[in-house]
Amino acid sequence: MAFGPNPPSLQPHLCVKGGIEAIAFYEKAFGAECTFKQMAEDGARVMHANLAVFGGEIMLHDDFPEFGGDVRPPHGHGGASVALNVNLPSPADVDAAIARAEAAGGTVFMPAGDVFWGARYGRLTDPFGHVWAFNAPLAKA
Repeated sequence: MAFGPNPPSLQPHLCVKGGIEAIAFYEKAFGAECTFKQMAEDGARVMHANLAVFGGEIMLHDDFPEFGGDVRPPHGHGGASVALNVNLPSPADVDAAIARAEAAGGTVFMPAGDVFWGARYGRLTDPFGHVWAFNAPLAKA
């Protein structure tokens, strides 16, 4: 695995069905950069990938049910069990991030709005079943 010089202490590792397509979606929707990719022997599935995104890093791999994996993709298993929360600098960034991800194929289920904790916040599901939440503090009066 290739990590940056200072890997984050907590790194989400996403399991997807369609790793190549997922990498392309995250690049288009979130401006991610694939910093490492190792394909499986079948040449069709991603064994492991690292993506630099939103100032952090996520890992990603295709589903490998033949290995009896304990991490499976959200689709077909009742949905995601966590949301990936992205803190952004400004409320306008929340709207822009959600619009960009929706244009790339994400499904918005909580449009960006001002919420009671003093933030601009919205959520969407990516085409691979993972939930992304975007948050930015509202300007103080």
